[in-house]
Amino acid sequence: MCVPSATIDLSSQANIDQVKTTHLHLNWNVDFKSQILYGNVVLDLVTSVENVNKVVLDTSYLDIQSVTLGENESLKYQVAERYADLGSALTIDVPVIEKTGTQFQLTIQYATTEKCTAVQFLTPEQTLGGKHPYLFSQSEPIHGRAMIPCQDSPSVKVTYSASVKSDLPVVMSALQTGIDDEHDGTKTYHFRQNTTIPSYLIAIAVGNLVGREIGPRSSVWCEPEMIDAAAWEFADTELFVATGEDLLTPYEWGRYDLLVLPPSFPYGGMENPCLTFVTPTLLAGDKSAVNVIAHEISHSWMGNLVTTNSWKHYWLNEGWTVFIERKILGRLHGEATRQFEALSGLKSLQESVDLFGPDSLKTVLNPDLRGGANPDDFFSKVPYEKGFNFLYHIEKVVGGPSIFEPYMKAYVKHFASTSISTQDWQEFLFAYMEETHGPSMVEKLNTIDFDAWINKPGMPPVDPQFDTSLADACYDLAKRWDEARDTDLSQFSSKDIEDFSASQKIVFLERLTDAKPLAHALIVKMDELYNLTSNHNADLRLRWQQICLMSSYEPIYPEVVKFVTEQGRMKFVRPLYRLLHEADNGAQLAVDTYLAHKSFYHPIAAQLIEKDIGLVKS
Repeated sequence: MCVPSATIDLSSQANIDQVKTTHLHLNWNVDFKSQILYGNVVLDLVTSVENVNKVVLDTSYLDIQSVTLGENESLKYQVAERYADLGSALTIDVPVIEKTGTQFQLTIQYATTEKCTAVQFLTPEQTLGGKHPYLFSQSEPIHGRAMIPCQDSPSVKVTYSASVKSDLPVVMSALQTGIDDEHDGTKTYHFRQNTTIPSYLIAIAVGNLVGREIGPRSSVWCEPEMIDAAAWEFADTELFVATGEDLLTPYEWGRYDLLVLPPSFPYGGMENPCLTFVTPTLLAGDKSAVNVIAHEISHSWMGNLVTTNSWKHYWLNEGWTVFIERKILGRLHGEATRQFEALSGLKSLQESVDLFGPDSLKTVLNPDLRGGANPDDFFSKVPYEKGFNFLYHIEKVVGGPSIFEPYMKAYVKHFASTSISTQDWQEFLFAYMEETHGPSMVEKLNTIDFDAWINKPGMPPVDPQFDTSLADACYDLAKRWDEARDTDLSQFSSKDIEDFSASQKIVFLERLTDAKPLAHALIVKMDELYNLTSNHNADLRLRWQQICLMSSYEPIYPEVVKFVTEQGRMKFVRPLYRLLHEADNGAQLAVDTYLAHKSFYHPIAAQLIEKDIGLVKS
């Protein structure tokens, strides 16, 4: 019907137009004392053009020690100066390979360095147990090159295997195939990933880890101190996986395990195949935050199986994943829940657009990444929520779920194990709809302004008109508080929110972040009635602290400092640091707090926080 188009990835310096990696094998040693990974990577490559005489790989702050062709033929190589945030190209001279389709193998001896942005080493004091060190990786979008010399582009999908020597347990984004006891008391852990993945999905964690089965194909891994809480919180994981299979195609990765990381993990979750990494901020104690698992499971198809071919098209990963996530929640909890979640997402999208500016090119679905632009600088809710709204609008235009859901399955089947562009996606959409439903369906699609959705900045060009039935009570309560005066507080009571779900409480608070700053007396009364400061749901804490900071309510400042230093999830720490920096008497506190805890944050988060509070220029 249609095949993926040729790739132009402006975020990679590798010569992916001449040669492609098909498999890589990692031989790693974990050195906690020096805080490095060292060993080698064996790359299986194949030429895609004639007369190849070099291989160019992406690297970033790696210590390259030697390169050999085959088993022992030493090769000349050069590590270039860094180019913007894209790292240093590693150019390897190889004997001229005349024929297209020729397979060959390179072995690169190397080590990571203290500047590595992909791996965070934690001291025992930074872990929950406090007795053992820990490391975890985070390679999306372009940090895989700081851990492995590779073709660090989502357009290159590989299988991989690994042998990792460590004196602490190791887990990876692959299936474990064995453990060998070594003579020095360490162990070597062996892994293999048989489904092709891009480099940003190669992941590792090492620490005092234990696992517990929570389903027929799922375990949860974490430090032993939190295993009971984690196993309880994520007990419904199999239900999410099975619902995703019903919506799309059979789950092909074998295992769906969860790793609950130490608090400094910068994301809510990372969809590493076979082993989703998640933040401990999901352990709310009431399963009110487990929707993140539905999101990460959805990545098993959208992103991991069907992958964007460059970060310009990142919305294909995230917009589709949010769309499937909400389909899962709708199947499990009803359509009103899907609509409610979409409303909350629209609010988050508006905040991102407001932050960048409605005319900012960072708010288009296909951003311009020329000139060495760092994809991390474009990280926001835009690809997630604008992408979701785009797909939601298309679903409505073509006639609803009965038409769109069979197309979703066909989309995954057609593009599975490939990397695609927005153009590929659009061409298949039109081809499928015409073949399945005839020319009249193409006429419906042609009523959509695809150019405005994809290439124009700002909010979506169409009002989604989501159902507000679950949100109306939240909006009404927010309006009452917004219009209240200091002398008019008897109208409120703790019963106002006693029937609200955690999500409804969050939406109530979200609505107030759009209102004028509340008087301090109202903040005091609201907390007295609703016990918001003491609530353990991280999303609720975020919204409550935002409201307080917008009013420069100084009694909340210690709680903000506590929250941003006990966890490093960027969804929470970045907006709170920004607001604290803007609040009365808060700027210096924000800077001092960050500088005192800089080593706690993941390098990706640290770089962005420094821009948020003016320590470096954006």
